[in-house]
Amino acid sequence: MARPVTLFSGQWADLPFETICAKAKQFGFDGIELPCWGDHFEVDKALKDRGYCKTRWDILRSHGLQCYAISNHLIGQAVCDNIDERHKLILPQDVWGDGSPAGVQQRAAQKMIDTAKAARALFDAAPEKSPFPVTVNGFTGSSIWHSIYAFPPTSQEYWQKGFDDFAKEMDAHPQRI
Repeated sequence: MARPVTLFSGQWADLPFETICAKAKQFGFDGIELPCWGDHFEVDKALKDRGYCKTRWDILRSHGLQCYAISNHLIGQAVCDNIDERHKLILPQDVWGDGSPAGVQQRAAQKMIDTAKAARALFDAAPEKSPFPVTVNGFTGSSIWHSIYAFPPTSQEYWQKGFDDFAKEMDAHPQRI
């Protein structure tokens, strides 16, 4: 069997799942790696509604596509990261909660456990058994990640706050200039 070529659709999770499936097929992909954000794959729905996973397969099949993996990078990032206000921009409210770092990390870890269970439900609902193992891709975050790469992303407001803090400090201590 030739290696299937799949598209990770997380970059386009703002598009409806049906739309990205049509585009992926048009672009020549064999399948989609489903992100657990947008409406592409919803972990909580997969765990609560037996029919939900079947609807994902119905949409994939209607476009002649497969799924070999799901991804939960955004929530996985919060498992071991140093949590700060940037994470609020990428996490759902049920994981962010009150924003306390230990709580965010604990809820993120539980959501990743739930993601593995949801992946099992998705692949158990597949019209035929995949020759590939059930796979959940993602990040784990790290206490040093912030010093290597700027993710989660920063907003213009984030940077402006730093410039404003600098200006305030210079006004308070002009001798430092």
